[in-house]
Amino acid sequence: MPGFVVQLNALVTCAHAGTARPMSVIPNVLVFGQPIAVQITPYAIVGCTLPPPPGANGPCVTATWLTAATRVFSYGNPVLLQDSQSICAPTGTPLLILATQTRVFGM
Repeated sequence: MPGFVVQLNALVTCAHAGTARPMSVIPNVLVFGQPIAVQITPYAIVGCTLPPPPGANGPCVTATWLTAATRVFSYGNPVLLQDSQSICAPTGTPLLILATQTRVFGM
């Protein structure tokens, strides 16, 4: 599945509007001067509005990526693309990649 490469400052949120950021990046590979993220990198989430138990099973705290590029790798790891799929813990909801750079494309 093709999509734009996800960089450090891409706008990524959980399904409940919490801000998600990568816990680490690949500093040697830059897109528009920003490091890129790869599939093995977990994301930290802050500001999730889903209430804790007993009201719900939130808030979202971290997320892991289920899919990424199939043809673009960095240091042997698949690069995250705008259409990559993820799952948040403990809620089981996805991250939403709302905005990213629009010049570097991958598959």
